[in-house]
Parts: sequence; C-alpha cells; structure tokens
Amino acid sequence: MRLDHVSYACEPDGLIATAERISDALGVEFVKGGVHPRFGTRNMIFPLVNGQYLEVVEVLDHPASDKAPFGQAVRARSEAGGGWMGWCVAVDDLAPFEERLGRSAVPGNRKFPDGQELTWQQIGIKGLIADPQVPYMIRWDDGTESLHPSQARPASVRLSALTIAGSAERVTEWLGTPVSHPLDDVDVEWIAPNGTPGIMSVTFETPQGSVRI
Repeated sequence: MRLDHVSYACEPDGLIATAERISDALGVEFVKGGVHPRFGTRNMIFPLVNGQYLEVVEVLDHPASDKAPFGQAVRARSEAGGGWMGWCVAVDDLAPFEERLGRSAVPGNRKFPDGQELTWQQIGIKGLIADPQVPYMIRWDDGTESLHPSQARPASVRLSALTIAGSAERVTEWLGTPVSHPLDDVDVEWIAPNGTPGIMSVTFETPQGSVRI
C-alpha cells in the first residue's frame, strides 16, 4: 500500500483553466490525460516523483457521470467551487477492502491515442463521498506499469505533505492498517475539521522551492 495520487476537481472555469493555474504554481506543464468512459469524467495529469501524480479532473455531460460514484464525487466537488477532492492509495490486493466494505471493486479504463489502454480496479469512492478525509483504493492491472500516469513524462516535483481535516484514527480504521504506512514519504498534518473533513492543502517540492496548493 502506498500513496498513489491526489485528485483535484476543476473549478467553475473548467478543466484547462484549472490545470493552467496549477501548472503556473508548480512551474511544470500538465499532460493531457483523457476520458474515463465508465465514470463520465476526464483529466489532466501532473507526473510526480516516487511514482505518484496529481490529477485535475472534470465531470462530463454524460450518463455515466450520473451513475458512477466517481463522477458523482467530481460533480459535487466542482459544483461546490472545485478543489481537492480526495487522495488514493495503491494496493496489491483489493479483496480485503471488498470484504470489509461489503461491495465489489469497479473497473476503470482510459485509452491512449496509440490504442493502448490503461486499466484498473478501484473501491472506496462511496466512502470518500460520505467522509472526504478517507482515501479510495486502486489496483492497477498487471502489465500496465509503463502506462501509469506518473510515467507520462520525467518528473521534477515531489509531493511532500498533506494537510487533512480529520483524524489519523479514522483513516487507520478505514484502511485497516496504520495510516503512516501508505504515507511513508509524505508528511501529514491532521487538523480538526472546520466544516467538512477532507484534504485542505497539498505541499509540493519544486525546483523553484516549496509550493502549497
């Protein structure tokens, strides 16, 4: 289990404008991601070091976005003004989470212009909707390692810290393992929620210095 990526829902002026603001803040260009047809969303990607990435995601006017929890989560966060939606940990086996949560993981996919396809299974979005401090879990399908979003281009920015309104105890309970384990390379500041719990900010180390978004 490790921290895989963080998700930022686009602001009212849309995916490109939101990604451009983050690009200016980090001093790096984003990479075009693509459409997630099962979720009714699309994204832009910022590859990070340590096999991690930041995605900026937008909901589409598509029937899937009304049915899929991920699409629902993106829409709700964007309609609230956009911003940090959640964080995701990669795991080798989703079965323990399926058993604990009482439901099956759902498949996801994104096709590349050259015909290659990145595929994965994920679970936990309904939990994130109910309690935005908890992460969702992902297992990338075997054989897709070279297509992982962190590999889209050489990275120079590192995700160094999260500030989360919530409690380590709650997230540890959710993951079934101490929350420090998937975050070995990332510092976490837990603060008392003032309103809705969830990610308050993410700190990045860039060639130009530390940046908090």
